[in-house]
Amino acid sequence: MGTELSIGVYTYEHTEALFDGRVTVDGVDAVFETAPLVSDIFRRTVEGHYDLAEFGLTYFLRTFDLDDAPFLALPILPNRNFRHSAIFVNTAGGIEKPRDLVGRTVGEFTLYGHDAGIWPKGILADEYGVTPDQCRWVIGGTNHPVPACDWIPRPVPDGVDVRQAEDGQTLGAMLESGEIDALISIDVPRAVLDGSPKVARLFPDYEAVERDYYRRTGIFPPMHIVAIRRELARRRGLARAVYDAFTEAKALAERKYLVDAAKQHMSVITPWFSALFEENRRLLGDDWWPYGVAANRKAIDTFLRYHHEQGLSKHRLTCEDIFVPELLDT
Repeated sequence: MGTELSIGVYTYEHTEALFDGRVTVDGVDAVFETAPLVSDIFRRTVEGHYDLAEFGLTYFLRTFDLDDAPFLALPILPNRNFRHSAIFVNTAGGIEKPRDLVGRTVGEFTLYGHDAGIWPKGILADEYGVTPDQCRWVIGGTNHPVPACDWIPRPVPDGVDVRQAEDGQTLGAMLESGEIDALISIDVPRAVLDGSPKVARLFPDYEAVERDYYRRTGIFPPMHIVAIRRELARRRGLARAVYDAFTEAKALAERKYLVDAAKQHMSVITPWFSALFEENRRLLGDDWWPYGVAANRKAIDTFLRYHHEQGLSKHRLTCEDIFVPELLDT
């Protein structure tokens, strides 16, 4: 192929082998770059800094409504997380169950409809009948002030009350003081980290709730994909070579945990990790972080539905719309 590529991706344990050279992209001279914040990679991607890059699902989907949508997706999902645990409440506000959020003021981290907000809002609507139009929304940083993301489209649907936090305000402090009633955030509020009794999770037993959600739905919610510029996606074999490299790097990370189970994961400093690994393996299987369209179709289709229902996409997209055609068989 003889292609030179700049690739932006966060340094997760399942991408380390791409950075240290244990895994290479076949036929490609690839330069991998990272950033202190994964959102910096998103912004640089929009600004044209990379040929391929990790991209938040909502950031990627917002580009589809541009006149000349620049990207397609590879079915590489470098970031995923269960998100019932991302909903926080002021403990004095009387919010004990999801329905208590109706009529409340809720903060949301960075963007109306950030990746870790779309999933909880969709789940609240599907399973508890709480829709975004039933709340008032304040957007900002959780533990530090964050300016508006003016480098990406920021649609807000009609009938939903959304405002930006004022300069210098943080949503975490507003939640602790009771200025807002709840918060949906990828970042954990400082009050929770510090053990303040004024802030708690909406689902105190969130691990059990999230495990039950997976048992019922089979969804391990994806947050990010890898985006490729459309002109590069047309180069035969290129997308496949990148996909194979990311898959191999991820498999190395998974294999290490599987092999280390025989030694009770003595290379991991977290106590009782082996018990957690065994429990996760029973629920999630040996490939608990799958790439490819087939293994993720239900999860991606669910996110695409949520994105459209929440007024963030003009059209209800499908996997066939967003993924490089060459990789639809993965």
